[in-house]
Amino acid sequence: MKNLATDLIANLQQIHLLWQLGLLALCFGGAWQMLRLYQRRVMRKTSVDGTMSLGVGSVQRLIFPLSALLLVLAGRAVLGQWQPVKLLNIVVPLLFSFALIRITFYMLRHTFAPGGQLRVWERFVAWTVWAGLAIYITGLWPDVSGFLDSLDITVGKQRITLLLVLQGVLSVLITLLLALWFGRFLETRLMGTTSLDISLRVMFSKLVQALLILAAIIIVLPVVGIDLTVLSVFGGMLGVGIGFGLQKIASNYISGFIILMDRSVSIGDMVTIDQHTGQLTKMTARYVVVRNMNGLEAIIPNETIVASTVVNHSYTDPRVRVRLPVQISYQSDLDAAMKIMTDVAKKHKRVIPDPEPKALILQFGENGIDLELGVWIEDPQEGWGILRSEIYLEIWHEFKRHHIEIPFPQREVRILGGATTPAGAP
Repeated sequence: MKNLATDLIANLQQIHLLWQLGLLALCFGGAWQMLRLYQRRVMRKTSVDGTMSLGVGSVQRLIFPLSALLLVLAGRAVLGQWQPVKLLNIVVPLLFSFALIRITFYMLRHTFAPGGQLRVWERFVAWTVWAGLAIYITGLWPDVSGFLDSLDITVGKQRITLLLVLQGVLSVLITLLLALWFGRFLETRLMGTTSLDISLRVMFSKLVQALLILAAIIIVLPVVGIDLTVLSVFGGMLGVGIGFGLQKIASNYISGFIILMDRSVSIGDMVTIDQHTGQLTKMTARYVVVRNMNGLEAIIPNETIVASTVVNHSYTDPRVRVRLPVQISYQSDLDAAMKIMTDVAKKHKRVIPDPEPKALILQFGENGIDLELGVWIEDPQEGWGILRSEIYLEIWHEFKRHHIEIPFPQREVRILGGATTPAGAP
């Protein structure tokens, strides 16, 4: 079997190798200069918001191997007119595999979240590409492909071989990876667009990703030899499955698109959903995430938002009123206490002047006079626990300075009449 490796060994004993080495040095130097030129003229003009980072980054990682590959191919075509180019024949698949691994790793890192699965996929891609390259360089590919094609089974009139299965799996993986990566790229561009509402941006990004995955499936099915009419059968099975056991899942996904379209809640709003109060930090097609003031996150299905009452504290106006109940004793100066409360509130940095803070008399209670200080803030996402604590502390200091008492529960017990002694008692 005559292959690239044996040809290279024979070529090492000739002067032709020096010409090929010089051509390789020239090609690599030219590719390096193209990379430097790209970095100076394109990377510096890239916006810092990251909207073009996916495309620019992928080109940067490919510019050197692809430039070197194109230069080597052109040099091999010219130099091959006068002498053998066995060394260049090996360098070409090496450069191609190098570029393939680089772009695949980059797409994986920008498609999936970092974790153990991502590392497994990266190792799988690297070993697959290098194994294919080794088979190609050693000249074993015709024998390997023939062996894989000989392992077959017949289903009806269809002959299915192991080679066909591997080609189909590879086609599906590549197509889905491209669809997911392009969907992530479009999502980054859409989320960086400030002219659209955040809910519309989320809705469009999720819709684009779903359409890209659907298009990838429709494209790849004929490639692997599956008739598209099978989708009609699959659609019927899916309908039956939804009718019997997937009502909740389908309801959550449909509710998710309804929420994104009607914009009843948006990312950043302060909401109360199913007794969970906090800031809405994430919206997906199946659930939303509400982060409360303690840092705990509640994952709430979209169906709950559609089917139950949702309190949006910043739906039409981000300003919210914070109540601070206070009780003073009946012996204290009521007018002075109410003035102190409003003055303290006006000095706080988070309290807005319009509407202005007000102190109200709620009722005359059993132990004292019940008052309420109402203040307005425009940043409810920051919470009001610290705000209440700081205002209460300042009120306490002012009350002590002006001798205004905060009462504690008191009970007065009166014994009416004289005590009687039972008959026969000692």
